[in-house]
Amino acid sequence: MNRSRILYHMVRADFLERVRRYSFLLTMGFAIYLGYAVYARQVTLRLDDYRGVDNSAWLGTVIGLIATVWVSLIGFYIVKNSIQRDRQTRVGQILAATPMNKSFYTLGKALSNFAVLAVMVLILALAAVFIQILRGEDTQIALGALLSPILLLGLPAVAVVAALAVLFESLPVLRGGVGNVFYFFFWTGLISISVTLVTGTQQPTGLHALQDFTGIAVVMGQMQTQLRQLDPQVSNAASFGFGNFHATTKTFLWTGIHWTPALLFGRALWLAVAGALALLAAVFFDRFDPARNGLRLGRKQKEAGNTDVLDARFSVVVPALPSVSHLTPLLRDASNRQTRTRFFSLIVAEFRLLFRGHGWWWYAAAAGLFLGCLLSPIDAARSGVLVAAWIWPVLFWSQMGTREESFSTGSLIFSAPRAVPRQLLAMYAAGALLAALTGGGLALRLLFAGNLSALAAWGAGVLFIPAMALALGVTTGSRKPFEALYTAWWYVGPLHHIRQLDFMGTTAESSTPVGYFAAAVLLVLAAYAWRSVRRAYA
Repeated sequence: MNRSRILYHMVRADFLERVRRYSFLLTMGFAIYLGYAVYARQVTLRLDDYRGVDNSAWLGTVIGLIATVWVSLIGFYIVKNSIQRDRQTRVGQILAATPMNKSFYTLGKALSNFAVLAVMVLILALAAVFIQILRGEDTQIALGALLSPILLLGLPAVAVVAALAVLFESLPVLRGGVGNVFYFFFWTGLISISVTLVTGTQQPTGLHALQDFTGIAVVMGQMQTQLRQLDPQVSNAASFGFGNFHATTKTFLWTGIHWTPALLFGRALWLAVAGALALLAAVFFDRFDPARNGLRLGRKQKEAGNTDVLDARFSVVVPALPSVSHLTPLLRDASNRQTRTRFFSLIVAEFRLLFRGHGWWWYAAAAGLFLGCLLSPIDAARSGVLVAAWIWPVLFWSQMGTREESFSTGSLIFSAPRAVPRQLLAMYAAGALLAALTGGGLALRLLFAGNLSALAAWGAGVLFIPAMALALGVTTGSRKPFEALYTAWWYVGPLHHIRQLDFMGTTAESSTPVGYFAAAVLLVLAAYAWRSVRRAYA
């Protein structure tokens, strides 16, 4: 059997294993939602006051940009688990015993990732056909104009994302939560580079074609050129994203992207970049050899020494031996005090578990952010320093609700009576305490200044952030959803002071504490309900 056939069977087996998982249904559900968002005009492409008539060319272009912009973001977190899954299932050790070389393995994983993301792109292409029919502005389907932007823009972009996921999993520093957070800012940089290239030119140079990861410079440039022929007074204002805050009042007939050799060469270059990234991952891939991962082994040995934390935690949830019931009020009160003391010890144990495995440099930076909140002017601390202080512990919060799944300790912990509410509330209290400490400098300033409205917004953030982490951790069993969603939400909302999304209340105008107080309560109740159901059917 030749190497290409072996590669085909490897990719096919890995792809079929993924499609049998519940997570693949969520992947398909997300693709369907993106299609619905286009139909409901929740995703809009606008040039000044214009949008295109909903023909095949326009909808194909919009769907193609969705594939390059949004699928390239969410898709990374969907496929960044293939190598880790082989580690956990011990399949990697079996593969390491075969003559398969590292580059062959990483290339196969990248192709498997690409197959999963390509299915999402194809679902979006199919959705575009139904959207055009349902909109009814132009019911004549032109498959060439519809599919060419989806395939030529979307597939190279997701190929790069598929290879990046393998590269991140091969690098010890980026394979965990640090990589999940870093990718969001890396993706933001790629989008920003593309946006800066929107200059209105119809035929970008080869350098521009390589810089334009999303293809948005090509699309906007050609659209603006065509639109100026109809309306010379049109401005350069353009936007593409979720929401329709500036409704369009005019339409124009978009005839589709003019695919020049330079543009086709640019998209082919991105496919070549994807292949290079997959091969580069082989340089750092450890071939499942624990001897090449001394740092991680050292950390595990360090964690193994922290038996006092684990003992403190498990001593709370292990059922006590049967004893004689206390009937006197004095002994009953003592028993209640002992229960409260044990619950407080459980909170302390959960809090210490959050900090396990982190070096002194993290505490030094956290202390600096605390002092920055305390010493900076209130407005600067509220709109700037607090935003940094509450992104710094993101890898701590993402542990909440996932440790039982990661270390297979759920059956031990949940065998104790009332373990679900007590352990869940203790975990939530520890997460809220972490938020209160890292941003506590601002709370002291607001308290001394008597600014109760701003203090309420700060308190809403303290309660909402760990509630969000707990709910996502309990329901998914993975750290990635919180790390990805929280980082994106933090960037769009608090960092840019968007009122609808600012859960930190960074300004008086964007502060909505009542809604986030309510959301925190609902998220904790959802986590409790989910864990109770899972324990009942375990």
